[in-house]
Amino acid sequence: MPVRSMKLAGERFELTARDAAFPELLHTIPKPPARLYGVGDPAALKAGLAVVGARRATPYGRGAAKRFASMAAARGIVVVSGGARGCDAVAHEAALAEGAPTVAFLGGGCDQVYPAENAGLFQRIVDGGGAVVSERPWDFPPQPYTFRERNRLIAGMTRATLIVEAGLPSGTFSTADEALAAGREVWVVPGSITSENSRGANRLLYQGALPIVDDDAFADALFTTYGCLKEPVDGAERRDGGREGALRSREEEMLAALRAEPLGMEALRALAKEHGPAEGDNLTWLMVWLTRAQRDGLIAQYPDGRYGPRVCAAERRGR
Repeated sequence: MPVRSMKLAGERFELTARDAAFPELLHTIPKPPARLYGVGDPAALKAGLAVVGARRATPYGRGAAKRFASMAAARGIVVVSGGARGCDAVAHEAALAEGAPTVAFLGGGCDQVYPAENAGLFQRIVDGGGAVVSERPWDFPPQPYTFRERNRLIAGMTRATLIVEAGLPSGTFSTADEALAAGREVWVVPGSITSENSRGANRLLYQGALPIVDDDAFADALFTTYGCLKEPVDGAERRDGGREGALRSREEEMLAALRAEPLGMEALRALAKEHGPAEGDNLTWLMVWLTRAQRDGLIAQYPDGRYGPRVCAAERRGR
């Protein structure tokens, strides 16, 4: 098992289960870790979405990991994975491309990174405001059993685990087991019934996991499970701290109002005047925001012309 002994550059932290900064979700899993060792920003250790898949990933699995990790990161959800080859690495890279923090849990200590070829990725995770974390001491060498135990931390740090591709048996399939043991949701991207890489994923669907069949299904799942979604913004805006805060505040106010009750254009224009940009045309800003929010599955226009949560729209059409 080739590992690289190195020290990632960045803030180093140790958290015990008694520390206030210790992730609350990890207190609730079977066999909670006694201590976490990490490099990066400990604030990134918050309820996220696990995106995991096959190490020997097919182009289909890699594409699904990139697609859905990007969508989640663009909405402000921390993408959590294991830093492994294949789908895990793609998920981390997708989050970084969105300018969003991501968290990698390692099987060994943070000074014994594995796989060695992903050392550069781990450094970019730290540099991007995320964290590389392990329950093992800094120089602990990765062992086969530590990866299975690591999987419970990936699943435990999240509200849901998305399986984008998994064989049977596999470490990815075991992460789904850990998610279920911790009382977390399991979402699965269906695969071909003739693909060995999708046997585990399709078996999970047969056992009752939530199928993620397209972008709309994923957006609905994010809305239902995470609630406070952020409208995606351009990467340049995301990295501009002052502008980002203002954008998020405006958009969150608009989304909160629409979640409370469907609104027509007159009410929306009043909201845009109150929460829109201080300078410029509020109506233009409103129309652009409505278009983007519908595109990203956050809201929908109802048959009567009002706008409201997309989930509610689906429910109304089902009545």
